Amino acid sequence: MVSNTDVLIVGAGPTGLALGIDLARRGVPAQVVERGDGLFPGSRGKGLQPRTMEIFDDLGVYDAIRAAGGTYPAGMIWRDGERAGEHRMFDPVGADEDSPYTEPCMIPQWRTQRILLERLEELGGKVAFGLEVTGLTQDEEGVTARLTSGDTVRARYAVAADGGRSAVRRAVGVAMTGEELDPGPMLVADVRITGLDRDNWHIFPPRDGGGGDGAGGDLLAICPLAGTEDFQLITRFAHGTEVDLSLDGIRRVVAARSHLAPDDVTEVRWASDFRPRAALADRFRAGRVFLAGDAAHVHSPAGGQGLNTSVQDAHNLGWKLGAVLRDGAVASLLDTYEEERRPIAAQMLSLSTSVHRGETRRGAATRQLGLGYPASSLTRETRTAPGPLRAGDRAPDATVDGVRLFDAFRGPHWTLLALGVPAPGTEVPVRVVRGPAHESYGTGLFLVRPDGYVGWAGDTAAAGLPEYLTRFDPRRPPA
Repeated sequence: MVSNTDVLIVGAGPTGLALGIDLARRGVPAQVVERGDGLFPGSRGKGLQPRTMEIFDDLGVYDAIRAAGGTYPAGMIWRDGERAGEHRMFDPVGADEDSPYTEPCMIPQWRTQRILLERLEELGGKVAFGLEVTGLTQDEEGVTARLTSGDTVRARYAVAADGGRSAVRRAVGVAMTGEELDPGPMLVADVRITGLDRDNWHIFPPRDGGGGDGAGGDLLAICPLAGTEDFQLITRFAHGTEVDLSLDGIRRVVAARSHLAPDDVTEVRWASDFRPRAALADRFRAGRVFLAGDAAHVHSPAGGQGLNTSVQDAHNLGWKLGAVLRDGAVASLLDTYEEERRPIAAQMLSLSTSVHRGETRRGAATRQLGLGYPASSLTRETRTAPGPLRAGDRAPDATVDGVRLFDAFRGPHWTLLALGVPAPGTEVPVRVVRGPAHESYGTGLFLVRPDGYVGWAGDTAAAGLPEYLTRFDPRRPPA
């Protein structure tokens, strides 16, 4: 059987689900296929950075995420069964009006994905589980994907959101360049443990003279997962070690690297071993196929940048696909996805690698609020004397004439802020917010893209605003 859709999304991780939500709310038909029989079952990417929380606010899942998650606990260092002192996991950043979400939210990845799936289904979308792409070809009109079911999907575009070992990326011949960050494997597992409080992230430094079998020779971290009864366990092993993922194997590691008894580990709910690496796809686009999330960039888990960068890939690509497929924008707009996202991914890879190596603390940079697109071909700054905010910057939150800006931005539309200058007439097809100059923005007109970045800024609309908007919806001629 052959089915037709506008966008085929391969992979139902956070990237694919977020993109599916964004397209669904734009009325763009999309089919999400996932090779697994269900959603990913583990905690893996447990930290949501403030910028991602802003995106989840926009996508309509913030309240559910916040209700299901919690804050990160203080680190507690243990030595010989005694508490040796607290360890700050993050440099503190104060809250302000510009950035209402300043601290990372802890929520296990499996729960994030459930919430995203529920939102997708609420908007009329769905995921087809148990379907793997076995072959993919493309032509000038679209992409044809063959599935393990024997069915074929015909789509105008396809998005590879199928992880670091992406079959779609290999099918279109895009290589990844990178390096292993550690020669030995890491273990990450979701476990049930007795004998530890849930108020701390428990850290057990290496014991002197760790066992030659790798059982007792590295740091063990056991973190309570907010909103659950589980703990996430992370530790590393010497090169060449075969990691035992069984309950007995994990009990031996915990007993060797902490004061806990083997029987204190009562259950293993999910476990995986991997070798941390940092890798970046050589391209983020191959014809009508786009790479997003781990299919495009693979991070060390240190610093919590991988899942967050991936969700932002989806947020960037979603509105551009919507503009091309729904609004009639020229297809070359889609080239700006790689132009904008690949440099950001490279920057975040460098950051997560630096955190992994202990060279950088988790702090303002890992929150991703300072990222932007000032050099993008979509960015137009027309003012001769810009204020504190320039085109290409993230549009901060604020209250303007009684209107909260994040409330005004929420949704798939563009928003024009007229701050301290006259607003243009109704011929501009965007939501308009008027008010006095604001300290975070300064004075001027600020056209905020659907993904929350200032695309165009000027003193008057005559400085090219209608023409700029025509690039994204040519059916609306300039005034």
